[in-house]
Amino acid sequence: MAKIYVTRMVPQSGIEALKSKGYEVAVNPEDRVLTKEELIGALKGQNYDALYCLLTDKVDSEVMDAFGPQLKIIANMAVGFDNIDTLEAKKRGIMVANTPGVLTDTVAEHAFALMLSIAHRIPESDKFARAGKYVGWAPMLLLGNDLSGKTLGVVGLGRIGSRVAHHAVSGFDMKVLYNDVNRNEEFEKEFNAIYLPLDDLLKQSDFISIHVPLLETTRHLINAEKLKLMKPAAYLVNTSRGPVIDEAALAIALANKTIKGAALDVFEFEPKITPELLLLDNVILTPHIASATEETRSKMSELAAANIIEALEGRNPLNLLS
Repeated sequence: MAKIYVTRMVPQSGIEALKSKGYEVAVNPEDRVLTKEELIGALKGQNYDALYCLLTDKVDSEVMDAFGPQLKIIANMAVGFDNIDTLEAKKRGIMVANTPGVLTDTVAEHAFALMLSIAHRIPESDKFARAGKYVGWAPMLLLGNDLSGKTLGVVGLGRIGSRVAHHAVSGFDMKVLYNDVNRNEEFEKEFNAIYLPLDDLLKQSDFISIHVPLLETTRHLINAEKLKLMKPAAYLVNTSRGPVIDEAALAIALANKTIKGAALDVFEFEPKITPELLLLDNVILTPHIASATEETRSKMSELAAANIIEALEGRNPLNLLS
């Protein structure tokens, strides 16, 4: 009987899918991230065949050593996989899989929710009303900005970035600029979008939505120099990975009104947030919940389980990375 270790409590649908195959499934009973030492301690000598992990679990050579040679697959319940040493896994013949696709619509919705919320000053207005400051309608009270007819710059044209562009054009008549490692002429035709180098995109966009993976080439992609290129009236939204933005530089740019506002679902030193950001009203901070709907998290759990089942039954996982 194959044995699987799950690093944290996840939606039950994925666990049930594994158990229905007769696998022995051990789930970390604590709803928190295990330290590396705790994870290694839970794995050592247990002869697990598969690891079902999350983006908060750092899976390196030492963690792989704790499994022994029988480990066949590492299934990450996330789109990103920078938490896993994929080169080391490949060297050992361990398959690595992720869960793309099923969260595309949900993350795109959250990115747009952040854009709308920061532009219309919704959290700030809610705080204002709860504090008892609302004494009546006023023509200049908490003025925000429209999205309709504005220019959206999409940085990273994967599934999610493309879906954000769809909402921008279909729902808000926005003009779309994009930057990616490759041009996409089909996308350009469908959305009347324009490809630009990153610097030009930053200069011309009213809203910028980031959707790149975390790589060495994308770490601090948005830094002090890049922030200075943006319009003073521009808004920056990030639902990709925190270290893509230099948070200290962003805090200074927001405080100095170099840009008008930002909305972040991910953070450079997650779960820590740069303290200066916490003091600002022109930034929205959500705790990495862009994919956090009941429907999507269940689908992610099921897809991670399906990747494990495929591997343990001698087939390639549905979303094989290495």
